[in-house]
Amino acid sequence: MPAYSPLSVRAIYMHLAAVVQLRNFRDSPQPQLNSHSATRMREFKSKDFWRAVLAEFVGMTFFIFLSIAAAIGNTNNTAPDQEVKVSLAFGLAIATLAQSLGHISGAHLNPAVTIGMLVSCQISIFKAVMYIIAQMLGSALASGIMYGARPSQSSALGLNTLNGVTPAQGVGIELLATFQLVLCVIAVTDKRRRDVTGSAPLAIGLSVCLGHLAAISYTGCGINPARSFGPALILNNFDNHWVSPTSALRMLRILLYANSIKSCLNNSITDL
Repeated sequence: MPAYSPLSVRAIYMHLAAVVQLRNFRDSPQPQLNSHSATRMREFKSKDFWRAVLAEFVGMTFFIFLSIAAAIGNTNNTAPDQEVKVSLAFGLAIATLAQSLGHISGAHLNPAVTIGMLVSCQISIFKAVMYIIAQMLGSALASGIMYGARPSQSSALGLNTLNGVTPAQGVGIELLATFQLVLCVIAVTDKRRRDVTGSAPLAIGLSVCLGHLAAISYTGCGINPARSFGPALILNNFDNHWVSPTSALRMLRILLYANSIKSCLNNSITDL
């Protein structure tokens, strides 16, 4: 049996101890970044993410410009034919922009839609916040452009006004009109569906048009909080602006409640 010097024995012992420590370190759970923080960092460093945010900004700018231009081009904006014209302009603008920008950002072009996508777990919180900021900025920019380009005899800029209805009635009308739009967007973009063979942008545009046909006579139709925000900011008139955000918040509560029920049902089924 070969003889080992004390130094050799000590070296072997230290080597074995290092191997054991390395194995224990490898087998021990390693600290990881919070999943939400990691997601935010990945998105923040992604060029595709910022392209999507820019697409929301550009899309909202064009949408507000086209829709407000249609709304204030005729001073007789309470006539039924004018309401149809404005409703078609809003719907066609959304359909066109959704088809053009949908592959980049999903073409939300509406904070209510973004919130709906967030609640349905289709986007992250960070992306939702950045989308809404981009939408608000785009709305303000387009409203400022239209403020400078509007006809001299016109003082309108597409502000939301209550026509013959109480604030509570206005909130109810806006809530239902907004909810049908968000429901349409979530339904036609659901990747689990196999029966949707038509054009999703066209369906969304028709939903926007339908919402305006139903609500424009009563509230001016603020189913898009960003659209309501831009003109109110430029004219510094927020008298009835709260109706649209309140409706969006109520819709958010409904979606959160529905999502919590869905989670409870899924957990119950899993536990069976």
